[in-house]
Amino acid sequence: MSSGIVDLHVHSAPSLLPRHTDDRGTAESAERAGIEQFVLKAHEGSTAERALLLGGGSVGGIVLNSPVGGANPEAVRVAARFGARVAWLPTISSPAHKRASRRPELSAHRSVDFAAVPICDGDAIQRAWLPVFDEVAAADMVLASGHATIDEAITAFKAARRAGVRRFLVNHPLMPFLGWRDEHAAVLRALGAHVEVGALADLIGADGNAATAHLLSVYPTELVVFGSDLGHASYPALDSGIAAWVAQCAPVVGEASLARIMSTNGHELLAA
Repeated sequence: MSSGIVDLHVHSAPSLLPRHTDDRGTAESAERAGIEQFVLKAHEGSTAERALLLGGGSVGGIVLNSPVGGANPEAVRVAARFGARVAWLPTISSPAHKRASRRPELSAHRSVDFAAVPICDGDAIQRAWLPVFDEVAAADMVLASGHATIDEAITAFKAARRAGVRRFLVNHPLMPFLGWRDEHAAVLRALGAHVEVGALADLIGADGNAATAHLLSVYPTELVVFGSDLGHASYPALDSGIAAWVAQCAPVVGEASLARIMSTNGHELLAA
């Protein structure tokens, strides 16, 4: 696959973490990779303004870590008015991330430590998130799981669905610290949630693209999207990393399925 790619998970500078390049350089790398649309993600907060300035195929979003106040509905409302299409639950502020911060798959984040932002009280969503979900629903944004555990993500998605949210995305679901179990698949499918496969998750996973192959064996192709999660300076650049991942996955996944995952499904998930 050489064009029309939708990448739902791209990191760029400025950032507190080391990145390959800034937003303009990322857009150039995206063009070389055949990316038509890409979502800029910044653990520090909103990329809505950055994407608006960058133009082209860039799409903004907001990560609800402690620097933006965590469960902050006003921050979501402002980001949405600037065109943001994705709101992520906490990443570096996620209690799951903080508990697992010494694990090898999170080694790239160790230079940044944000205050914890709770997501759930036991099996219930923290009530502070309910106004956030109202804003996500009002703007018809995608609610993404960030670094919530799969159990936390399901709890959040169920509450958000009751608030009217229609679009859900599970980020790198097979990252070990998130606690995926195959029985999660049926619950997520019932919610119509999309799940993300991508270059970095396979690169730092113990089994390479076996994780992607397994996910596709238990989850419908029409609900799988591509998010490279590339941009960190310790990992491959966007264009070379995607090319290597496609070459690795195409024989396993099949070119037709890969095209749907990397293009059609992403366009449908982001469509206004």
